[in-house]
Amino acid sequence: MTLRVRVSMSVILLLIMSLTTTPARAATPGDVVSAQPTTVYLLPGRLLEVPVNAWRILYNSTSATGALNAVSGTLLVPKAGYPLGARPIIGYAVGTHGLGDQCAPSVSMSEGREAELALISLFLLKGFAVAVTDYEGLGTPGQHTYMAGISQGHAVLDSIRAAMRVPGANLSTRAPVAVMGYSQGGASAGWAAQLQPSYAPELRLRGVAAGGVPADLHAVATHLDGSENFGLAAAAGVGLDAAYPELDLEADLNDRGRALLAEAADDCVGDLDRLAGLRFSDLSPIDLLNQPKWLARLGENRLGAMAPRVPMFLYHGKGDQIIPLAVGSTLRSEYCRAGVTVRWVALPAPDHVTGAVEGGPLAIEWLTLRILGLPASGNC
Repeated sequence: MTLRVRVSMSVILLLIMSLTTTPARAATPGDVVSAQPTTVYLLPGRLLEVPVNAWRILYNSTSATGALNAVSGTLLVPKAGYPLGARPIIGYAVGTHGLGDQCAPSVSMSEGREAELALISLFLLKGFAVAVTDYEGLGTPGQHTYMAGISQGHAVLDSIRAAMRVPGANLSTRAPVAVMGYSQGGASAGWAAQLQPSYAPELRLRGVAAGGVPADLHAVATHLDGSENFGLAAAAGVGLDAAYPELDLEADLNDRGRALLAEAADDCVGDLDRLAGLRFSDLSPIDLLNQPKWLARLGENRLGAMAPRVPMFLYHGKGDQIIPLAVGSTLRSEYCRAGVTVRWVALPAPDHVTGAVEGGPLAIEWLTLRILGLPASGNC
């Protein structure tokens, strides 16, 4: 064989290989990085195992600034078959757990100390699968981007996408989907509703329930300034700073503020009580909330500017001492003006936590009707 023939054969072989070899697909939001079987419990001491198939998952999502990231979570699937077609999938967004990795719901469920399993179990009893995100930076390396609504909405939607791709879960990409959350989870659910048409249009979203929603972070922070729940506002500052590095919160704090927020950066929600009664002015020599850079990011994460395309169930306690009722009712009004089908319930609850207890079962029943295909009516 001549050199020219050998060269020609080599070129032909390379051409054939280039046509038949499939390049590796780039990572995309919702891809499963890992899925490990796990066990979840209702009570501390790992008592009362929840009788479901469960996986601790790590999946790709998108940060508040559009970067690909990895988020952890838990997928729960009832062991019994679902008789009505594709098993529905609920994206469940938990309320505030804290800033440290040990606070993540995937950790608390595996240790039997996850209070919200009481509500999650109501979905499981109906035969629905439930995907529970840990959110960005909670259970994974990096700081939790607490109250960065755009990141949280992405994490919820991508937890549902990932659930459909977990080997052995037998969940369909054609499954009906719903989202529920309260407090931080209410904001996350609201953002999932607003972002879904552009970010995850393939999901067959039927409805979203959001309770105790901190829709306007500036208004909520102003309300919490100097209150016994100031720690939540401070934690939101830490979370937003993690999501948007240009905020450079540490540079604007005094020595006391730097010390206190460095401690809080690994706290669970109960530990934030150490900041009770403080004000932003105790932590910084400048008016943090009204700095242009903060106003811009707080405005960007304010719910209500985009209209969800699915029915919404909004509920709020009249006596909510953390998220004022007016913040929730303003969101309702904005959605109503935008033509969203909104069912609004103002609960008699005397405080924030009771609002979750009173409203949770109502939200679950409302979402179940949407999953089953019944039309929603609003009360705008």
